Amino acid sequence: MKNVIHEASTGLVSGTPVAVIDIGSNSVRLVVYERLARSPTPIFNEKASCALGREVATTGRLNTEAVAKALAALRRFRGLCDRMGVGTVWVIATAAARDAENGGEFIAACNEICRTEVELLSGKREAQLSALGIISGVHHANGVVGDLGGGSLELADVHGQHIGSGVTFQLGGLALQERSGRSLKKADKIVKDALAKESRLEHLKGRTFYAVGGTWRALARLHMFQRGYPLHVMHGYVIPAKEALEFVRLIRRVPIDTLSRIDTVSDVRQPLLGYGAVVLEHILRIGKPESVYISAQGVREGLLFEELDEAERKVDPLIAAAAELNELRSRSPRHGEELFAWTDQFMASSGIEESHEEKRLRHAACLLADIGWRAHPDYRGEQSLNLIAHASFIGLDHPGRAFLALAIYYRHMGLIDEDLSPRIRELVSTRLLDRARILGAAMRVGYILSAAMPGTLPVAPMTVDKGKLVLRLEDDLAPLAGERVTSRLRTLARLVGREPLVVT
Repeated sequence: MKNVIHEASTGLVSGTPVAVIDIGSNSVRLVVYERLARSPTPIFNEKASCALGREVATTGRLNTEAVAKALAALRRFRGLCDRMGVGTVWVIATAAARDAENGGEFIAACNEICRTEVELLSGKREAQLSALGIISGVHHANGVVGDLGGGSLELADVHGQHIGSGVTFQLGGLALQERSGRSLKKADKIVKDALAKESRLEHLKGRTFYAVGGTWRALARLHMFQRGYPLHVMHGYVIPAKEALEFVRLIRRVPIDTLSRIDTVSDVRQPLLGYGAVVLEHILRIGKPESVYISAQGVREGLLFEELDEAERKVDPLIAAAAELNELRSRSPRHGEELFAWTDQFMASSGIEESHEEKRLRHAACLLADIGWRAHPDYRGEQSLNLIAHASFIGLDHPGRAFLALAIYYRHMGLIDEDLSPRIRELVSTRLLDRARILGAAMRVGYILSAAMPGTLPVAPMTVDKGKLVLRLEDDLAPLAGERVTSRLRTLARLVGREPLVVT
């Protein structure tokens, strides 16, 4: 065990924390990340609701009280960064400071407090960073990004790593509320006129609309609770466009306080829900996308992604995050990669069809297979499932997240489903559920054979050969054959419709 602990401790990633302070029209937020990485992990997140954008649309100036709140928040955030040993602090400001007559004066005060130069984002720059946030957090993005803040809406087309030119509209919740005189009917006309001929939406049909921003996340949270959705993770939550359209029309039609679980939305955010619903309704009606993808990634993550070198940007964020958890929590991190190569041989010989995305998920699952080993054996499956289902993974949709959680549950608990909530299984297709059971059963063979130690699986191949599931334990590996290995091999063989055979 000593050697394994040494292997894990010397392989741990390290780096200096970095932070982004986002001075928005609704709130001022500090997010501190563990380090600059392909899959950045937040270690501290705090926001102050300052409503800097209130009155800008009507008076042209930042409200004095709002400015005082924002500067007080910045003093606290700068102090927290100092206490946490943050290396680099990026500070960005968006629509409120950009549009206000006294925005320059406010930014000067921010520079002094933050002890760094605040980047005042243009509308196009904000749209670009939001799009980079989507590219960073969504595997093979294809659609239009819409970032709705308090002061503005930014749109940009994304396809893979390519970003089209961005555009901005004064359609943020606070701005729309003021421009319409707090009338949703008038707001509807303002939005309709602004978006009627927007070319980016004309190219959205059949693709995905990526919704970024707190108001749209709040709407999605209400939608989750209304349908009794089992996984309360915002990033990667997908709503079919038709269903989203019906829901935003409901938001517009009924009083906010009658909505189910409205208490999950902050009092500050609730008055803006109707305006966010108006904007989303027109985007859906004009663009006719296939679905709405709710993203927790946006401008801040886009800024971090931009700081990575080209090679790091090409790294798969899901595999990067799984590898990091493997380093931190597994008995032998190297074993996770060996398990992936070992199941590669099995899958290739089995005749079981596997798409590129399914292989990618299997890779991540193999890296995560041992992260719950410190728990009591009776609870390793449950604890691993909960950890994986709710982890801050990116580059992953909810069916993929459920697949990973189920595969590791089966790896620990076998194919016994009695204690497993049926709701988590509802998130995956029949095909993915079958793959999770097969992978979990294969992992059970691999772990009982190798005791989670590296070096065994590469010389003990398990393949399908002439209608049999064959595990080869030659030479000095022969003593590893035993009833528990045979029993688990038999279970896997039944799942793939083969006869088990141990060759020694």
